[in-house]
Order: sequence, then structure tokens, then C-alpha cells
Amino acid sequence: MSGTGFGESMGAHGARAKALAVLRVRSGATAVALVPAAVAVVLIAGGAMGRLSGAGWDTARGIAAAVAAVVLLAAGSVAATIARAAPALTPTVDLSPRAAPDLHRLVEDLAARLDVPAPSALALTPDCDSWLEDRSHPAHRISGAHGRPRRRSAEAPVLVIGSPFLWWMRVAELRAVLAPVVAGAGLAADPDIAAARRFVRGLDAAVADAAGPPRSLRLPLTVLSGRIARFLLRTCQTDAAEMERWVAAAASERAQGVDYGLRIVAQEQVGLAYAGWDRLLTRVALPAWRMGRWPSQLDAGVVSALTELSRRDRLADGFTSRLNERPACDLLEEPGAVDEAVSLLAARLFHGGPAAPGAHWSPVDWDEYPAEVVDHKWRTEAARIHRVLDELGVPTASGPEGPTLARVMEHLSQRPGGEASDGLAAALTARMARDEASAARDAEPRGEGPGPDPGAPHGSAGRPAGAASRDGGDEMLAALWGGDLVPLPLQPPRTGRDLLADHVVAMVCCTAVDTAGAAPGLDWLDGPALLMDGERRADLLAPVLSLVEEGDAKPLRVWLGSLGVRPESPVRLA
Repeated sequence: MSGTGFGESMGAHGARAKALAVLRVRSGATAVALVPAAVAVVLIAGGAMGRLSGAGWDTARGIAAAVAAVVLLAAGSVAATIARAAPALTPTVDLSPRAAPDLHRLVEDLAARLDVPAPSALALTPDCDSWLEDRSHPAHRISGAHGRPRRRSAEAPVLVIGSPFLWWMRVAELRAVLAPVVAGAGLAADPDIAAARRFVRGLDAAVADAAGPPRSLRLPLTVLSGRIARFLLRTCQTDAAEMERWVAAAASERAQGVDYGLRIVAQEQVGLAYAGWDRLLTRVALPAWRMGRWPSQLDAGVVSALTELSRRDRLADGFTSRLNERPACDLLEEPGAVDEAVSLLAARLFHGGPAAPGAHWSPVDWDEYPAEVVDHKWRTEAARIHRVLDELGVPTASGPEGPTLARVMEHLSQRPGGEASDGLAAALTARMARDEASAARDAEPRGEGPGPDPGAPHGSAGRPAGAASRDGGDEMLAALWGGDLVPLPLQPPRTGRDLLADHVVAMVCCTAVDTAGAAPGLDWLDGPALLMDGERRADLLAPVLSLVEEGDAKPLRVWLGSLGVRPESPVRLA
């Protein structure tokens, strides 16, 4: 037997052994629930045969029968609760065979070469990872023809692919990265492993339901089910984790015969894609989301971000030479429509935006980003800091009437050590919270609050079915999985002084644009940028921090003087 075959058989054997260990926990729980019934049956049978007679035995039989009935009813209810609990689904954008025929063929060819069942469907997620996801639970149904429920997918798992991979990776690299993932479909079809996974997912879902707010009068039963499920989950979690490790090892061994050498190189691109995607979301997308705008081509943007990273980082040097090869996004019929759908889903996941565009939630192209996002962001923040200064009764600076940078600088440098910053930072934080709450209230009457029913179909880019697509993607049905999405925080909460520094930077940038010919720009790795003569100025933050943290305005005055920026001149606010 070859080494690969032996490794694969060992991995499969280990996975099945751990699956049986998980199932033994389920069997043990069932046996415990049946013990009172077994005792009652023995006592009743003994009485029927005349061997266990007398008042004492009659009392024992009655007590045993009552206890058995209560335990069986409770166990049945708990089992039904666990079985009905719907496992969490990853929010994704579906890729039908019509929307991505070449990608479906690539995956089917991989499955055939690996001799495993092909995934039942393909989906994209705004993340740098890929996996197989079981969506066969009865609760995962959507409305079909004539309102009849139908399953979201067949029994075979769904292949979820990280969308940045499609735009940054080349076709051969994507195939190499997906090979071990698709290979996992072989053991996913194993009855014991599938049953163990369903059991663990059911326990996890029951624990999550019990931890959430009560949704019915069955609160005691829900709490009981949650506690039992939590106990069983703790009992089998080690075996379940070991099972998944064995499955991954077996899948990796099975996939060694498919593009193994290229996979090592492609794994470097996975790490690079993750770094660029994280910077793009936190530095570029997040400022736009906070303004009610969502970049509609995030995946295309990650290519620009990673190209810039390759230019700056010598460790990534040379990766851009791959860009002459065919990108994996060419496997899609309409890459622009798919990118738009994933971009909207990313905004929902990481910021909590609405499920569809609207007056206060509109897309923005990269060409429009500097003017529509950067400039507007600066002027909005500059206006906010001057409103707060007005509320605090800070007098205007000497010079022409109107909001000036000099007013901000004079207030912050009045007392050494940055003492003036604390009061302004606290007032600015409170004002920003009120502004955000007001913006949320303004959006709700226009139907831009929570998204529609997650079971309803959506058109490309997450628009309601039938809405026009700018890329002509009406035929591609992109369904957003999941309902009330809780946004995943991209950054830790900002302190008051962090907010104050951001607002002072915005005021400086507005003054530079209005008085020294500067321009708003976009840096793919750092987000909003100030351009002077077409070059990015990355040296602004240090003098601003000296002003905010220490109350020392001299470094900022020197910086402004070197560029010909006049802080006493009024600026245009939003």
C-alpha cells in the first residue's frame, strides 16, 4: 500500500473512531434516560409473574412507573428541542451553476479526481477561508414554488469559498487551495461521521437557543435542554475536535495527488490575501460604512491593496507578477454583480448595515471614493468639532469670521499636558453618539432599518428580486443567508482622545484642501489620505498627537508652515 493511501486510511480510521466516541455519548445519554423505564418494566413483569407481590412491591411499581413516565417525557422533550434547534448558518452569497458555470466545473472536476461526492452548491463569503458546510437541517428551508418549503441544499455539503480568493488568486492557485477542502466531502458522507456532526451541531444550537432571550412560554424546558446540551457538549467536545482534525488530515492526504506543489505556493497567497483584506476592511471600508456609504467592489479593491502591499513590502515582492495569469474571478459570469453582492454582505456582517441600498445607505465606486467619502468625512468631522466648541462656549479665533483651524489649536494648547483635550474629547464623544443615533432614526422611516425576511430571495447585490442591476446581473440570484445579523467588530472601541485626534486631523486636511491646494485621496492600505502635489502626506499624525496629548501646537505649526497651510483661514464645512 502506498504512503498516501496508508495515511488516508489511517486518517479515515481515526476520524471514524472519534465519531463513534461522540456517538457513544449520545447512546449513553439515551441509556440513562431509559434506566427508570427499564426498572419499571422489571417490576411490572415481576408482579405479572407473581414473584414480586405485596403492598410494598405495588408501591414500588407505582413510583417506578411514575418516575419513568416523567423521565421519558422530559427526555423526549429535550431530544425534540435539540433536534429542532437550527444550527447557525454562515451568511453567504449563493453561486448558482448559471452564475458560475466554469467554477462549478472546476469543483466537479476536483471532486471526480479526488473520487469524492461533489458539493451540492457553491457560495461565497466575505472572508479569507473556505470550508464545507452542512445545510441539510430541516429548519434550513426557503420558500419554493407555490409557497411550499424546500431545502436550501441537498444532503451533500455546500462549498463556501472566501470571495477575496477569487479576485487575488489565479485559477490554478484556487484549484490547489480548494483541493483539500473538496476532499473532505468523502468523509463527510460517512454515516458515522455525519451522525456525529449532526449531534454536535444540534447540541451547539440548543445551547445557543437557551442562551438567547426567551421566545415562548416553554422557558423551563428550554433552560433544561440548554443545560443538558451544554453538559453533553462538554463531554464530547474533545472527541469532536479530534474527529475534525482526523478528517482534515485525511482530506489533506487524499488531496496530495492534486496540485500539491502549487498548493505550497498558493498558501502564501492565502496569508497575503488575509492581510490585505483586513487592511481594506478596517482602513478603507469602515470609514465609508460609518457615513452610510458602502464600497461596491471590495474584492476588486483587495487586488489594488495587495498590489500596493507587494510594492511596499519586500517580503511580498514578486507576487504581482502572477497578475498576468488568468484570475479566478474569470470563472464567474458576472464578476461585478457578484462582487457587489459580497460587498453588501460584508457591510452587513462587519458594520450592521441594511440589507438593501437606500437614501442613507448607497454604494460608492472607487473612483468616487476620495470626493464622496474622504472629503465628506473630513468636513463632517470638522463641522462636529466646531459645534462642540460652540456648545462649550469656546470663543472664535482672531481673524476672518468662520470656522478655522486656529480656533481648535488655540483651545487645545491653552493648558500644557493636554488637559484641555479631556473635556473636548468627552463632549465630542457624546456629540458623536447623538449624531449616530439621529442618523439611525432618520434611516428607519425610509425602510433602511433591519433587512427583509432572510428567506426571501434577493437579486444580485442584495437588492430585492426584480430590481435592476448596474452590471446586468438580474439573472444571477444572490441569496443572503442568515437573518438579523449581529455585526462583528472590526476594531476595538476608540477612546475619546482617539476620536479627538481624528477630528483634528480632519480639520487640518480641510484647511490644507481649502488654502494650500491639497486634495483628498485614497491609500489602499491606510484609507483616507491627504495628497499634496499628487503625493500622499503620511507625516501628519505625529504633530497632531503632540497637540492632543501634550497641548504642544509647535510641531503642527511647523508642519503647516512647510506646506503653506494658513490655519487662520476659514474652511468650508459639511
